[in-house]
Amino acid sequence: MPASPLPTAPIDAYATPLIDAGELVPGTQVLIKDETRYASGSHKEPAARAVVARAVSDGYRRVVIATCGNYGRAMAMACAAAGMACTVVLPTGWSDGGAFMRAAGADVHLVSGSYEDAVDESRRLARTDGWIDGNVDGPYVDAVFDGHGVVVHALRAALGEPPAALWIPVGNGTTIIAVHRQLRAVGWSVPIHGVGSAANNPVVTSWPGAYRMLPPDGVVTTDHNQPLVNWHALQGPEAMAAVADTAGAVHGADDEELLAARDLLVRHGARPTASGAVALAGLLGHARETPLTGTHVVLLSGR
Repeated sequence: MPASPLPTAPIDAYATPLIDAGELVPGTQVLIKDETRYASGSHKEPAARAVVARAVSDGYRRVVIATCGNYGRAMAMACAAAGMACTVVLPTGWSDGGAFMRAAGADVHLVSGSYEDAVDESRRLARTDGWIDGNVDGPYVDAVFDGHGVVVHALRAALGEPPAALWIPVGNGTTIIAVHRQLRAVGWSVPIHGVGSAANNPVVTSWPGAYRMLPPDGVVTTDHNQPLVNWHALQGPEAMAAVADTAGAVHGADDEELLAARDLLVRHGARPTASGAVALAGLLGHARETPLTGTHVVLLSGR
């Protein structure tokens, strides 16, 4: 589906801070796009709003999704604001157990197993009359991409000219695809660097070769990497193609690197979770081996 040439809402509706972190890497200006400042604490909030707007327009009564935490918080709040019922399916023991989502008014279903198991259950529930599948690869995938892509328009308004690179978290690959589409729409040629949990995401482990799923029992989930772990990234192949098209790359970061990046960001007024700091962890790891110049923009994803 072609990219929308304009954001789905006014830029000031997505005015999360762009923090100048100076030369975290010698000779390089690092700018932190703190997408954790949405009310839900999640960079997925614009995508959730876009999905809910479509669901309301189409006459649905309830949105159902699977989540590792971030999308669920965003969707719970977006549904509440629109008066839409919300069901969130979450793996048992992940995130805060669904407490935030329940407090926002969502019904939370806990399932044993992985995020992929939660996706399967959410799709089963979505067959209920009057419910719609709001997952990132569901019927409203175009709305998901439009929502995630507004960050490009916000950056264009703030910067005026393209940065040397964009550093983006990798889970399912959705944000990378959305950003790539909007970069093309605004005429910016910017390398995209995706960063995920080392050894625990098939986009990371497959790069730069062909996409290959990991064994379902081949990933390790911790308190720090949860939102980044997939044995099958729902939009992995397209995300890898988007990165390759921009002459970017995919990187992995382990828990120690996630924690170090999180702690470093506190000095600049940002307080993401360890997984929310993954893009900076990837930039710092890459810079240890490769000289960098210019302005690099890092997206924070959750708090």
